[in-house]
Amino acid sequence: MKSALLLTACVLLLGACRNQGSRYPVEEVRLSGSTVTDNPQLALGPDQVRALLRQALETRKRFEFTDQGTQGKPPGPQRPWRMTLELPFTREVLKDDGQHTYAEVGATLVLERFGGDLPERYEVVGLGEIRMRGETPEARRTALREALEAALRQVSESAVLQLSAVERESDALVQDLQATDLRIREFALRTLAERRHPAAAPLLLEQLKSSDADTVRRAIGALVEMRAASAVPALIDLARGKEVGFLQEIVFALGEIGGIEAEAYLYTVAQGHDQPAIQAAAQQALDTLYASRKHSSPEARGTNHAEN
Repeated sequence: MKSALLLTACVLLLGACRNQGSRYPVEEVRLSGSTVTDNPQLALGPDQVRALLRQALETRKRFEFTDQGTQGKPPGPQRPWRMTLELPFTREVLKDDGQHTYAEVGATLVLERFGGDLPERYEVVGLGEIRMRGETPEARRTALREALEAALRQVSESAVLQLSAVERESDALVQDLQATDLRIREFALRTLAERRHPAAAPLLLEQLKSSDADTVRRAIGALVEMRAASAVPALIDLARGKEVGFLQEIVFALGEIGGIEAEAYLYTVAQGHDQPAIQAAAQQALDTLYASRKHSSPEARGTNHAEN
């Protein structure tokens, strides 16, 4: 009996240690955009918004702010992160068939780290929604502030999940693709795509079928980052019937990915599309493709490089 209790205690202790995870140093918290720095709806100054964000981050118990010192600790081996908060919108929205008004605040938190081989940049988003409990200015302001706090909690949680994914091995991330938590799956997929892992491409291709434009754009960006040749036919299919702006994005993506099929499509569009703007975009994408090919040719790289 004692052995069983001891084993249970060890398992719980191990789980607690795993849940603690790494701690991430933060050197700076910035605010960006007039919606966050000068917002009469919230009636909060920049310092107050920054304090709310720091409070949300500290609640996660995974972030250490370097401007507070480390209470006598020596500096850790990790390079610190810089965080930038933007609030794309603060608004009031009718829902429930127009019966109730909700305060909504969107938050975007950009995580950046410099000093390594390449700069690192990740973006997480949150949406706070609070039903208004009155129509007075004070009630509306209270609901918007509560929605802001909810959005900040979401981006803080997502920041932990994103940075945790960056630390994980690719095999573990492939397993995370089966997680029940949608956010864990999203950040695992994002990190695998960044590493150009083959497990990412099929899931990203599936996301191209989404009805959500932002999801589709993120998938296109990840496929471009991977230079996934398998995405070319899907992107060509996706281009059919799209408005000019979105079609231009697809055209530029095909130019970045490259390959014979992408080149043939871009040539056809550059020569014969009925929209001059699309013709110009396709020609520009072709120029990018040709320049990339020339740069990667043995002649451009030098004899020694080509032989390796």
